[in-house]
Amino acid sequence: MGFIDVIKAKAKADKKTIVLPETEDIRTYEAAEAVLKEGTADLILVGSKEEIEKNRAGFDISGAQIVDPAEDERTAAYIAKLVELRQKKGMTEEQAKELLLNNYLYYGVMMVKMGDADGMVSGACHSTADTLRPCLQILKTKPGTKLVSAFFVMVVPDCDMGANGTFIFGDSGLEQNPDPEKLAAIAASSAESFKVLVGEEPKVAMLSHSTKGSAKHADVDKVTEAVRIAKEANPDLLLDGELQLDAAIVPEIGASKAPGSPVAGQANVLIFPDLDAGNIGYKLVQRLAKAEAYGPLTQGIAKPVNDLSRGCSAADIEGVVAITAVQAQAE
Repeated sequence: MGFIDVIKAKAKADKKTIVLPETEDIRTYEAAEAVLKEGTADLILVGSKEEIEKNRAGFDISGAQIVDPAEDERTAAYIAKLVELRQKKGMTEEQAKELLLNNYLYYGVMMVKMGDADGMVSGACHSTADTLRPCLQILKTKPGTKLVSAFFVMVVPDCDMGANGTFIFGDSGLEQNPDPEKLAAIAASSAESFKVLVGEEPKVAMLSHSTKGSAKHADVDKVTEAVRIAKEANPDLLLDGELQLDAAIVPEIGASKAPGSPVAGQANVLIFPDLDAGNIGYKLVQRLAKAEAYGPLTQGIAKPVNDLSRGCSAADIEGVVAITAVQAQAE
């Protein structure tokens, strides 16, 4: 089975409830029909019943729970909780009500916060900032995690590198120019995400244009310092750097450039030094190697909420719903 088939099988084995708040978009309904038919998750669609009926375009969503914030009996409790959470920022009851009745992303996140859903998937027609803002305000970061970051699961066809062609690329979607402490935190979170989603031991390469001192530059120093911090904080984690990409994933080059490294030549988690490199890297692999790219997926939030690319397909949404469900199982 391929990666996403394995994820779907895991999701079916312990079904979770996922919120889809973007009920203005036809892709939501196409994905919802597929998820419900396959049984990978229970779904909640947030929106007015009239609008959902108008927008569903004939897709069968009869198995989904429809939640209309204007009518649902839980809305009053959500308003009270949001005021409590945001009162130091001056949130009033009227403002909380306005937000929850008109911004379904906030409503979906409140459902996760209150335990009425296990996770949320959004971003098909909202920016990353729009998706993450309510998460950071309401759910906060996971205990022991210093920051929220993003990663892609890359599945490269006909590839014997990584985990049979499966890699995690981080951060490829969120953190613009992480300092060494943030880079180390991204490495730790990405390793944990690999373990949860792929089910194999993570082997983390901290990438650079240099391998083990072959070049001198402040950008290299940033990565070597991140390696030191990450190893100190995670002594049992297989992690090494700084490594060039070929030294990280090609066995013979890893053996030549970084002899004795526990990671070189066999890395399956690739940590890029900044967002430019990570974003360019995943798109190169996606387009030139025709890899499947699942993401940007988020890590470090207290509960699983995942972003989508605004260019995503219904099949992409379906896959991310399954991934979010598996992340929720790990909670």
